[in-house]
Amino acid sequence: MSETPISFLGGVDPSTGNIAGRDGASVKDKIFAFPRGRGSTVGSYVLLEMKRQGTLPAAIINSLAEPIVATGSVMARVPMVDRIDISMLRDGDRVIVDGDQGTVELPDVTESHVVSCVVQDGERLLLLKRSGKVGTFQGYWAAVSGFVEKDEVPMETARKELREETGLEVDVCKEGRVVTVRDKSTVWHVHPYLFRASSPKIEIDWEHTEFCWVRPQEMNGFQTVPGLVEIVRDLL
Repeated sequence: MSETPISFLGGVDPSTGNIAGRDGASVKDKIFAFPRGRGSTVGSYVLLEMKRQGTLPAAIINSLAEPIVATGSVMARVPMVDRIDISMLRDGDRVIVDGDQGTVELPDVTESHVVSCVVQDGERLLLLKRSGKVGTFQGYWAAVSGFVEKDEVPMETARKELREETGLEVDVCKEGRVVTVRDKSTVWHVHPYLFRASSPKIEIDWEHTEFCWVRPQEMNGFQTVPGLVEIVRDLL
């Protein structure tokens, strides 16, 4: 994995496959993911030289293809796919690349759809501390959340979870864009919703140990679940 663009000319040693400045990390026989290529067009010929020396990566994954890497991959016959969100990949992942179909699979990673219900009362937002009885993110601060069950519409899930976890019966004010985040071996697709409460009084259930009302700028002082700050920023 590289989080920055790669120039094969000077960025990768064709005799070993080692990445410059990565302390011996090699792309040889591995699936190499990086945002895009950059630098000299000679980079295409570096890939061809890596084929001659037997140091090619097994496949290349890009966020966005550009001519240097695309041409080099064709000449060296390296499977390559692009338009992949490489932020969902991690070093050491087991990955299956289908260059013909343009697909990438992560057989050891699961996907889950959840809702995140941000409740607003005036200028303050509701944060709840997750208890040790829940399956994930114990002890973290979060909005009201829950899994979207099979055949369930996310908005219905949101209203149900809000009712169960706080006792509030209010309508959705705004639906945010879906946020995708990865934590360990799970990719979470979070469906955000904004609710406005008419009173700060709520009743929490077993899923939380305490709650508080905070201004958005105060959230940085809490250990929140991944993606929550981004969700709040988008909803408000």
